[in-house]
Amino acid sequence: MKVGIYLTNQHPPGTDMVSALEEQLVMVRMARDRGWDAVATGQHYLSAGMRQLQLVPFLSRLAAEAGEMTGIAGVLLLPLHNPVEVAEHIASLDVIWKGNFVFGVGLGYRDVEFDAFRVPRGHRIRRFEDCLALVKRLWTEEAVSCESDICKLDKVTMTIRPVQQPYPPIWVAATTDRAVQRAARLGDTWFIGPHTSLTTVTRQLGVYRAELSRLPRPFPRNLPVLREIFCARDRATALEIAGPHLANKYGTYARWGQDDALPATETFQRPFEELARNRFILGSPEDCYQQLRPYWETAGINYSLLRTHWSGLPLSAALYSMRLISDELLPALRRVPTTGVGFPPRAGAGS
Repeated sequence: MKVGIYLTNQHPPGTDMVSALEEQLVMVRMARDRGWDAVATGQHYLSAGMRQLQLVPFLSRLAAEAGEMTGIAGVLLLPLHNPVEVAEHIASLDVIWKGNFVFGVGLGYRDVEFDAFRVPRGHRIRRFEDCLALVKRLWTEEAVSCESDICKLDKVTMTIRPVQQPYPPIWVAATTDRAVQRAARLGDTWFIGPHTSLTTVTRQLGVYRAELSRLPRPFPRNLPVLREIFCARDRATALEIAGPHLANKYGTYARWGQDDALPATETFQRPFEELARNRFILGSPEDCYQQLRPYWETAGINYSLLRTHWSGLPLSAALYSMRLISDELLPALRRVPTTGVGFPPRAGAGS
């Protein structure tokens, strides 16, 4: 099992973002020094009610602190961008990360972002597919020509190419069944996000496997998932510390319309305890292990990105969770691929 830290770097309005960046770097250094495998971050624009650094410069800065960890764009909102810009930026990041970089892409769902970039919502899927195809061509062909509503190219050659050949691994984020099928068709793997419950993830893995078989394409070497986690000495403490910040985070998602972009059963309009069940990983290291266990035993997931910091949560609390994960949970997860055992099963330990 590979384990990475996911940094959203979102903060309340009025936050000193210079100090906030330094706090994020403290988390990266801890993950690096405690043997985590990767560091990832995502992207949004015009995020009312919070402050956030943009993905490309943030990942560039994180590379200086990350040591041998993998850098992950998780994810870049592909339909909003020009493919030449994407190809050059991601190739540059692959160089900065010394060929240890993952290119994660997503469709996006917020009207304010589509409107800002003048992307008609009804065109977003076509733009996603066209942009990704053109980025791959720019990375692999010497003279690329193209004319569309996205860009015009006449026998152009890239200024910079990725270190990895033919290009970095492409993880495609997806939440609906049709998007999961698209991930099977276009990506090196499906990047499973934090918003859906384990029940939905398990069902959609059937969709993913069926589409891979139909194409046909092999099952990916890495199957990654992003989960919200807070590790404390017991579940009550985890809920007390992390609960208000997670509730605020998913309240923001609801206002943005994130749950409208999910399967119908995944509404965020429910009591927090119900929302958390089979979705958030909360409790002691043993509790967290048992809650994560179905992800590899049932779903076959072998790459976990863990987010343990949300807007407004003090750095000290995030570091407290990271220490417990590093010292007690991570060693157990490391044993998963070879022995399949870790903490002993405990009755009633589900989330």
